[in-house]
Amino acid sequence: MPDTPPPGTPAVRRRAVLAAATAAAVPVLTAAAVTPASAAPPSATAASGAPAAAAAHGKRPRALPGGGDLGPNVLVFDPSTPDIQARLDAVFRQQESAQFGTGRYALLFRPGTYHGLNAQLGFYTSIAGLGLSPDDTTVHGDVTVDAGWFGGNATQNFWRSAENLALVPASGTNRWAVAQAAPFRRMHVHGGLDLAPSGYGWASGGYIADSRIEGQVGPYSQQQWYTRDSAIGSWLNGVWNMVFSGVEGAPAQSFPAPPYTTLDTTPVSREKPFLYVDGRGGFRVFLPAKRTGARGVTWGKGTPRGNSLPLSRFYVARPGVSAATLNQALAQGLHLLLTPGVYHLDRPVRVNRAGTVVLGLGYATLIPDNGVTALKVADVDGVRLAGFLVDAGPVNSRTLLEIGPPGARRDHSADPTTVQDVFVRIGGAGAGRATTSMVVNNRHTIVDHTWVWRADHGEGVGWETNRADYGVVVNGDDVLATGLFVEHFNKYDVQWNGQRGRTIFFQNEKAYDAPDQAAIQNGPVKGYAAYKVGAGVTTHEGWGLGSYCFYNVDPTIVQHHGFAAPDVPGVKFHDLLVVSLGGQGQYEHVINDLGAPTSGTSTVPSTVVSYP
Repeated sequence: MPDTPPPGTPAVRRRAVLAAATAAAVPVLTAAAVTPASAAPPSATAASGAPAAAAAHGKRPRALPGGGDLGPNVLVFDPSTPDIQARLDAVFRQQESAQFGTGRYALLFRPGTYHGLNAQLGFYTSIAGLGLSPDDTTVHGDVTVDAGWFGGNATQNFWRSAENLALVPASGTNRWAVAQAAPFRRMHVHGGLDLAPSGYGWASGGYIADSRIEGQVGPYSQQQWYTRDSAIGSWLNGVWNMVFSGVEGAPAQSFPAPPYTTLDTTPVSREKPFLYVDGRGGFRVFLPAKRTGARGVTWGKGTPRGNSLPLSRFYVARPGVSAATLNQALAQGLHLLLTPGVYHLDRPVRVNRAGTVVLGLGYATLIPDNGVTALKVADVDGVRLAGFLVDAGPVNSRTLLEIGPPGARRDHSADPTTVQDVFVRIGGAGAGRATTSMVVNNRHTIVDHTWVWRADHGEGVGWETNRADYGVVVNGDDVLATGLFVEHFNKYDVQWNGQRGRTIFFQNEKAYDAPDQAAIQNGPVKGYAAYKVGAGVTTHEGWGLGSYCFYNVDPTIVQHHGFAAPDVPGVKFHDLLVVSLGGQGQYEHVINDLGAPTSGTSTVPSTVVSYP
């Protein structure tokens, strides 16, 4: 491609199948490089699952301690730390191409000023400042994501994040060329932000929230993007689907040419919990307050609204801990802080207490064994789930994540559950199966940035091998999704049965690997919609939704539509599109029987500006 493509240049997205999963990662830094928290670490007895054994013998399990060391894969720096760049480079060398490896890292920077750094981020790597405001931790340098490992193609730059830092980019523009599950939150960029890889190859992301970019944001080849509750200097271009809600400086509504969907405010939002250090240097977790009609950032004008909890109120979990121990900690009234690593679960983690926080660091990963559900939330107020990955196990799970029990009916409007940067994967790292990935039963839940992915490449991938019929099923009323990415499921990617649901930004690809037309046939309908609103729903609304097909096994497959919804006045959609990638399969319509078909090999969207 040319060095600088013209604004709006389409870039066909095709993910090449990678080689087998990377071997298990070996930590590159020792525990000596880590600043520990003040409280004692969990005992070996607790980590071994002893509470369950004690209960089996009628003994009361020993109380679990709060707080503790964050472990060897949480690297905490301050401005006096020697050789910071060398340590960052060592983590990057290990993680750059480890797409399905087991390495997990969190890079944390205490407040202060850092000079001359370039933090390149690979897979399962999070970088964050430890101040109450991004401006407390300033890096004169860059936090970089590029795509050299994949030949300049950024469409597989998944699972990494940047949070709570101020950047003064070395060249004036920071590069953040990512795909799904790579949030850019609570960042202050004193300059521009480039969302494409060097060379401007294929790119397909992404998500920004609660951030201020003083200069220009340049998507270039990024096909879709969602920016929420932020402030930007300007926005350069759009390819297919650029969505903004509550963004100061956002371009005006103009879909489909240019393809900007712009909402002045976000109806309801509550920012993700984050780790910070107090005046004594101890770790705390800040819980931002809920906002309605939100616009702009939450920080920069004194102490942010919300409250905080000391680390002593958290059970600091380490890989190898049992589900029984995690549940004991929750039953004791502790919150959970999941340090980086992989956690195998032989039973669900049960969040039954109102206001519970489950916060992961460095893409902590939960794997349910023997077909169990990884995590279940009760019908209670104010639960916050954030910053972890659920990876399906080889035995089929009926569900992987349940937000509320079936039939949940309580009103949670004053204090909703939030699900933020919680990602789900079926296959890719190995065999994985699940009937439904995420079920939302609780009313007023806010799902703020998720990527729910049935893998199209890696290990354990095939139409029946990593079978997963449904991505996200919403049964609860009054649910809001901001930044909903769901891809490749065997049937409906999203099935929305609750009343008064709202979605701001949806990105989808239908499953690549359908073997033939018969495999996707839905009764008399050709294919399952990417996003289906249930027949009994009378009120629903969505803004900026896109679905793409790339039926590369059988390019003759025809999908009747990307979206399906009742034809009633209260069900409304704004700015919809479907795209056939290079003519590998076709759509007949956009929503129901409305919208022109895609055709030929030209990758040009078919759009519907308003439904009905």
